[in-house]
Amino acid sequence: METSDLLRHQKIKNLTAQHPEKVADAAIKLWEQMAAQIISIVGEGGFNSLYERSLFLTQSTFPWLATDMRLSQIDHRFAELKMNLEGQTPALAGKANTLLLITFTDILASLIGEQLTTTILRSAWGNDAWDRLGEEFNND
Repeated sequence: METSDLLRHQKIKNLTAQHPEKVADAAIKLWEQMAAQIISIVGEGGFNSLYERSLFLTQSTFPWLATDMRLSQIDHRFAELKMNLEGQTPALAGKANTLLLITFTDILASLIGEQLTTTILRSAWGNDAWDRLGEEFNND
């Protein structure tokens, strides 16, 4: 399980580092893709609970990530996250988003298992990119 945790974490780090000039936009795209997959399985309430818990835990490192989920609407679910990321340097915003995604997927994996979490992430973010990363990880 430790290897798959590292692979999942590495995938997130690689994805969040791909567009350093547009950190906030890239972050929201990843969140929207993942949210669509997870909501189809656990519903809006389940996703929102996981997201709120992830934000709460990540705020100990990045307190400026504070959001009010009651203000978030389905159409603009990540608007406050985007605004918070845009208010930081690209490097800091990237680190915060990476930690938030890792925290979220760690919680998800603890609830539904690593294999199902990986399947959801592959579906959300694309099989090809995930498989290439797995090959690179195994070749190191």
